[in-house]
Amino acid sequence: MRYIFKFPDIGEGLEEGTINQWYVKKGQEVEVGDPLCNMETDKVATDIPSPKAGVIVALFGKEGETINVGDPLVEIELEGEAGAETAEEQTKVEPIDEGEGAGVVGTLEVAGNDAYLPASDEGNSETEIKQTKPERKSLATPVARAYAKELGIDINQVKGSGPAGRVMKKDILEFSQNKTSPAVSSPAKQQEVQKQLVDVEPLSQIRKTIAKNMIESKHNAAHMTIFDETEISELVALRARFKDRFAERGTKLSYMPFILKAVALALKKFRSLNAQMDIANNQMLYKNYYNIGIAVDTEYGLVVPVIRDVDKLSIFELAEKVNELAVKARDRGLTMEDMSDGTFTITNYGAIGGMFGVPIINYPQTGILGIGRLLKKPVVKNDEIVVGSVLPLSLSVDHRIVDGGDTARFVNQVMEYLSDPATLIME
Repeated sequence: MRYIFKFPDIGEGLEEGTINQWYVKKGQEVEVGDPLCNMETDKVATDIPSPKAGVIVALFGKEGETINVGDPLVEIELEGEAGAETAEEQTKVEPIDEGEGAGVVGTLEVAGNDAYLPASDEGNSETEIKQTKPERKSLATPVARAYAKELGIDINQVKGSGPAGRVMKKDILEFSQNKTSPAVSSPAKQQEVQKQLVDVEPLSQIRKTIAKNMIESKHNAAHMTIFDETEISELVALRARFKDRFAERGTKLSYMPFILKAVALALKKFRSLNAQMDIANNQMLYKNYYNIGIAVDTEYGLVVPVIRDVDKLSIFELAEKVNELAVKARDRGLTMEDMSDGTFTITNYGAIGGMFGVPIINYPQTGILGIGRLLKKPVVKNDEIVVGSVLPLSLSVDHRIVDGGDTARFVNQVMEYLSDPATLIME
């Protein structure tokens, strides 16, 4: 018996995915759980395991092709089951009971009658019919046609002087020399020139998701952003003191663990920034856990893995988590669990460059903190001008949920923690 395995929804309302790599080929035997292919989804690249044991009969889709959830992925000849059916036959019958193995990666269904679409409906519109009408062809001598082709001239644009308007070689020459009538390149040449001017690449799943999420955030949240700076010389000295000790234990110590801890403690004092508005049920959701996402820049796009229960982790544990997720993000090893259930986000654009920005809220979260580039600047301490280490901060919030007063007080609290890092362990 043959079984068609459809591309399942592997989490959070997935709609489509791109086939990165096939691990199997036609005629290959597979067991339950064997990886069939690697799919790039909205957020991660992940392997799709086989829900059945058997022999691969057919693969649907090529590497680099985008398919929708519910589209056929592979056809498997099941072991020890009679009554083989082809993929074409299976689409003509009612869905069958798929058994216990079907739930390996999601709800699976046998292809129904709507599994395949017509190849095309091109040529049906009146406009298309008009556009496909052949253009008038000029009368011309073979010599004139060859000469026009050599000069890249559309001979149909040339007025002929020969009998019955026939285009002669001299007409081509005059046309090419007439500056008021520039030569018209052939469609093939125009297309080649266009290819040289523009590099065309298909949109990746991650890039499409970034675009969709940014628009959703701007449409659904009332953005407000405030900017400030905090002097963190004590934190700089503390990091310098401990970074070698962390390195001996196999972990790089950056400023991010301190910022994470400061944000988590500040969120405990200002719960409106760790909340979500549920308009459908006319209620607010104030979250008593602190899962903070960190925006990570990768060669294939921006991803936001989440560190869970930040308030309960030590600086060393946070440093380990930051390094672990950064490596997984850049190696495309993040899972759906790594990306889900964040309550607040931090984006460190200063690591690349830039002092201030206007971060876009990771909707439906309420706030996102942007970290700018750390600078040496003159500051006033004890009525004296000294060199200080100044960290720029940009906080965007959903103004529907957070008032301006709490927004400013939250930033002040984060600044206090960072300027006097001893307070991070004293509270």
